[in-house]
Amino acid sequence: MAPVYYHKEGFPPRDIDWARLVPLIGPASMALARYDGLLSAVPNAYVLLSPLTTQEAVLSSRIEGTQAALSEVLEFDAGLFSEAENPERAKDIQEVRNYRNAMNRALELLEEFPICQHVIKKAHQVLMSGVRGQNRSPGEYRRIQNWIGPYGCTEAEARFIPVNSADLPNAISQWERFVHTEYQDKLVQLAILHAEFEALHPFLDGNGRLGRMLIPLFLFKTGLLSSPAFYISAYFERDRNGYYDNLLEVSRSGDWTSWCEYFLKSVAQQANENAAKAKEILTLHDKTLRQIADLTVSKSVIDAVDFICQWPIFQGSDFVANPKIRKQTARRILNLMKDKGLLVELRPSSGRRPGIYGFRDLLNIVEGHEVF
Repeated sequence: MAPVYYHKEGFPPRDIDWARLVPLIGPASMALARYDGLLSAVPNAYVLLSPLTTQEAVLSSRIEGTQAALSEVLEFDAGLFSEAENPERAKDIQEVRNYRNAMNRALELLEEFPICQHVIKKAHQVLMSGVRGQNRSPGEYRRIQNWIGPYGCTEAEARFIPVNSADLPNAISQWERFVHTEYQDKLVQLAILHAEFEALHPFLDGNGRLGRMLIPLFLFKTGLLSSPAFYISAYFERDRNGYYDNLLEVSRSGDWTSWCEYFLKSVAQQANENAAKAKEILTLHDKTLRQIADLTVSKSVIDAVDFICQWPIFQGSDFVANPKIRKQTARRILNLMKDKGLLVELRPSSGRRPGIYGFRDLLNIVEGHEVF
């Protein structure tokens, strides 16, 4: 089959069928609002839900072919195994960690800048630092033609040919202007922005991950969510063919409406799934808080539980070094959590080597199955 070429002069779309979209906008907006109500009720939602942020990085990277699991990323973070012990898996894990770091870097920049090319380039620079693709101009737009298809395919064998490099500067500037356009509906605007970014494929590598990262950033920056804690990649990873096919039809036939329908359905479903998982995590947080409070009278209990929710696999020395908790108190709380089975010992302490512990109940919620 011949490649599909970028829809030159087809952006922004002029023929959206709003009659098809209106019945989907309401449910998606309401699901998002319900989820935001949950986030707004928690003072530190982004911190408490940070394992979901890492899981989003895992799933978004998996769409591009990495194989790392959430537990492996957290084990690597905690030093349970090293790059030397498993170099190939460590490469996948570093891509996931870079995704998480790029998201945090973008959030830092958005405190000063709007969503713009500067933020995108800086986030891309972090995303591609020290991983496969690091030699492919991190933070710089491509100056040559690229294409999408099976690994190693020629341009003639490709599935999709993005905008040519000569037209890219003007095309990405037009994309940036559309970010700040007052559009009829923000969710539809986001659907269009995501599809266009993927079609432009402005970098030599990392475009898919960066394009999906822009979804929670846009929701947060435009006020649709009070926190950037939105996790869309689970839907796209489950329905990878549907995701890519609907994106491709934008350029193949100019069918923006079907893509927008697909996107609105994904937002509605994922907002409900995000809310369900967030409720489980917050319920577990409160339950664990009560359990530890029954064991010890300490003002540091909240900080202790916040720590293990943020880092569900951790070194005991990092827990003890937490500046919010006195060292003696931290050691006592850590021992109590071990003794009562709230934590699983993944590696015992030995000499100067600290013990490593896992908050199994939280990991099981985030992964959706028994982890260990």
